[in-house]
Amino acid sequence: MDYVTFAEVSRQANGDTRCQKQSISESTSARQRCTSDTNEQDHSSWWYTFCFKCRKKEAHPSWEPPMWPRICPYPFCPTYRQFSRIIGIAFIGVFLWGVTYAMLGETAAPGGQLFQLILLTLCAHFGGWLISLTTLPALIGMLFTGLLLQNVGLINFDESFKEVTRDLRKIALVIILTRAGLDMDPHALKKLKITVPKLGLVPWTVEAAVVTIMSHYLLNLPWDWCLLLGTIIAAVSPAVVVPCLFRLRTKGYGVAKGIPTLIIAVAGIDDAASVAGYGIIQSIMFSHDSLTSQILQGPLCLLGGIGFGILWGTISNFVPERHDPFVVPLRIVMLLSGGLVAVFGSELIGYEGAGPLAVVASAFVCLCFWTKHGWEVEDNPASTAFEIFWMIFEPILFGITGAQIKFAELDVGVVTIGIGILIAGVLIRICATVIVGIGSKLNLKEKIFVALSWMSKATVQAALGPIALSIVGDKQPEKDYAEKVLMICVLSIILTAPTGAILITLSGSRLLTKLKVHPHIPEGWKRSHRPSIYDISIIDEEDEYKRDGETVENGGGDKTNIRREP
Repeated sequence: MDYVTFAEVSRQANGDTRCQKQSISESTSARQRCTSDTNEQDHSSWWYTFCFKCRKKEAHPSWEPPMWPRICPYPFCPTYRQFSRIIGIAFIGVFLWGVTYAMLGETAAPGGQLFQLILLTLCAHFGGWLISLTTLPALIGMLFTGLLLQNVGLINFDESFKEVTRDLRKIALVIILTRAGLDMDPHALKKLKITVPKLGLVPWTVEAAVVTIMSHYLLNLPWDWCLLLGTIIAAVSPAVVVPCLFRLRTKGYGVAKGIPTLIIAVAGIDDAASVAGYGIIQSIMFSHDSLTSQILQGPLCLLGGIGFGILWGTISNFVPERHDPFVVPLRIVMLLSGGLVAVFGSELIGYEGAGPLAVVASAFVCLCFWTKHGWEVEDNPASTAFEIFWMIFEPILFGITGAQIKFAELDVGVVTIGIGILIAGVLIRICATVIVGIGSKLNLKEKIFVALSWMSKATVQAALGPIALSIVGDKQPEKDYAEKVLMICVLSIILTAPTGAILITLSGSRLLTKLKVHPHIPEGWKRSHRPSIYDISIIDEEDEYKRDGETVENGGGDKTNIRREP
């Protein structure tokens, strides 16, 4: 029973159907009167546009008090549903803070470490919301909020609380990697077993190599630290490209060849490669065992991580039983708990590189089994749940990352060289992507667009960049090396995330082909709906697209839709 039907039955049971309809009708008519009273000059003003963006469209009819449209006219104020939701969340937050203060004492009091973390998270969320009103990703606002609060003195985490922030970053990493594993379609990877890895791994390797070599000679970093930095920087951020691609997708740009889906799929593979490489290099760098043990560290992390992931994914197929009424929450909790055990447990036994690999492997194996039970790759309950987890941890991760940068301690020379290294790495990666794309059915404009889409950095850099600094502590010269790594990671987010979002938005309409038949977007479609790479058609379906396109243009036959992504 859907939401509307349930609401109707409830109103009939209480005998107030006519009253509710009358109230909604009065509220709607009042809102329409307010709308008609707004003159054309207001409609064309920038503040009207800003307010209109703030007032979100409701999915279902909403009740409002009769006086609400007059007190809060459309569209300059939020709907009563939005207002009441914010008030309810505020009450919950205040009550939870009161309980936390009663339990933990001074650390939750104003000025305490936990209170600062809560303040940072809330402010980062608000900063991200402000930025999201533009075409830029929200994480930019979250990162700059952390930078601002740290450098004006409102946030200052001491040594005792840095362990907490380190653990929060690990939890965020588990969520990021689980989402990456759940977005990989096994059938599509098998179908495109050459194209997707080629477009994903070759440019990733080229950029990692460029950053590694340049940072060694320009920043005077040891080779192991350079490799560590290269593997982090080469990752692509789906959090930046996905919102921009979905906007283009709804307008029909690039849909015929599945270009938005291809970009998202390769971004997930890049993330997995970066985390795997980072974990193995980190395990070798910070190992205090014998030379033989250090040599075996890499293969053991690789085999151990993949092995644990396959084992836990297989167990999650049989437990819980597929027809259990609680199968959805149990599967979600098992997947999350297994990932947390893998990351924290691997660090405890000295094989840090195995944990992230296990998270990706277990999520992918779970997806392979669950799709056989009827769950869809594009929109399954586990993916939706981990998207909600990410909405919670995104402001925490980027707020904490921004708060680790202090302007007073910045080395202008390192910043300048770092910017040069990042620009060189991105430009060479773009060229490598265009070259590797030779032989595919993508034309030159589409290859350039795909290459531009893979320049954005954010999530992996924010999650992995600060880890080395937290490991080395105050040891010299390792602390200087770790600070340089963190600085380059933050610079990569600041430079490439907004630039990538703007380039995707502006170049999409110029470089991609638009369908004459508008793509179908499911009713009630939200940001949680993710396309599958199973819909990529750049290999063998361009001819079919052309035939169908000619049929639509000529009005012949019964075909009315060009093949498109769901």
